Amino acid sequence: MCETCGCGDTAVVDVEVQESLLAENDHLAGHNREHFREAGLLALNLMGSPGSGKTTVLEATRARTDLRLSALSADLATDRDAARLQAAGIAARSITTGSACHLDARMVHEALHHWDAGWDADVLCIENVGNLVCPAIYDLGQDANVIVLSVTEGPDKPLKYPVMFRKADLVLLTKIDLLPYLRGMDVEDIRAALERTMPEVRMIPLSAETGEGVADWVGWLEGRRNAVASRATAAAADRDIMVQPG
Repeated sequence: MCETCGCGDTAVVDVEVQESLLAENDHLAGHNREHFREAGLLALNLMGSPGSGKTTVLEATRARTDLRLSALSADLATDRDAARLQAAGIAARSITTGSACHLDARMVHEALHHWDAGWDADVLCIENVGNLVCPAIYDLGQDANVIVLSVTEGPDKPLKYPVMFRKADLVLLTKIDLLPYLRGMDVEDIRAALERTMPEVRMIPLSAETGEGVADWVGWLEGRRNAVASRATAAAADRDIMVQPG
């Protein structure tokens, strides 16, 4: 397991070392956030279990919006997800993490360094490693956390992994076209679990297969992007006022 965040044997992870690592990460995440905001770039931390549909959601998003998308796609050993996104028309770069079960701010910073295509976009989607534990701990400088949760995972994941869902700004409930084939599965049960973990429940059920709900997700995405762009424009205007001669 990961040697950085302490998700392995906690007996061999010194608390002071762990706190120091998180402090260093948070400092660099703040640096990333400044760059994202100056560029007017909406950065999303896209998290979820392996197979929940993170890459498929991005492919469906690209087909239904005029927003320019770029993506950092994390995987332990391959670049397959990044290759899929590139084939879908998304500027994508792979981050191979090896044994690390999450991304951290430094990995994101280094991947974006000298990668103009990543910045030449409206939305940067940081597709984190498939994991419902560690990715929630590390700030990457993102504007929002989006969790992809498939109906095939059952209704209890928010209760089993509360830290992840407590930090979520939005949950995308994917693969809803499979609901008729899942005995005892009810969307309201998932919503009830989210009500016990998320400070404010925001869930969009969708199916990349049928397209149901994708427009709602794109609408949320475009709204967040417009807010980020407006904030960047206002900040630039303030800077211009400050540098004008008195």
